Amino acid sequence: MNKIFNLIMIFILTTFLQSKELEIGSQIPLFEVKMDQVNGNPISLKDAMGKKGLIVIFSCNTCPWVLAWEDRYNLIYKKYKDKGIDMVAINSNQGTRNSGDSMSDMIKHAKKAKYEFSYTLDEKSKLATAFGATKTPHVYLFDSNGKLVYKGAIDDNSRNPKKVEDNYLMDALDSMVEGKKISQVSTKAIGCTIKYVDN
Repeated sequence: MNKIFNLIMIFILTTFLQSKELEIGSQIPLFEVKMDQVNGNPISLKDAMGKKGLIVIFSCNTCPWVLAWEDRYNLIYKKYKDKGIDMVAINSNQGTRNSGDSMSDMIKHAKKAKYEFSYTLDEKSKLATAFGATKTPHVYLFDSNGKLVYKGAIDDNSRNPKKVEDNYLMDALDSMVEGKKISQVSTKAIGCTIKYVDN
């Protein structure tokens, strides 16, 4: 009986803790909240903001979808960094801090994957809650004014980058950099659920 009650409470807490997902045109929430990152220097989204925009990816160490897509993280970062767009990956998996998503795990993962961008820990899933993020990976692209211009998936093929037909994020980035209208501002984020509740 207690186990059933606990499961019900976890479901209720998870439902109430999550906010409605950010709408296109929204400003970056919790812009100045500092997060610990793998290099030891706390950083906020304000600190990370590039002159022309910011990519925020809710990510982790343990999700198979992240592992399939993360080969594109550095490629995207390198391609757009010189164009004034920075990138931050955020680990909001509060529920798996003791099983693969602790800061020490993140440091090891970032080193193994050769991350060149900021990788941060979202304490108590505060940012994920404010964004209404639900998946890993879940991508949000903001313009130079901090306005949300794209959200969703990186592209249409996590498993095989050579078979990608729609580069959702890069298409949005190219349009934003060129001052053009983004044709597809929202796609479905596909991945593992963010673990909002402690184990």
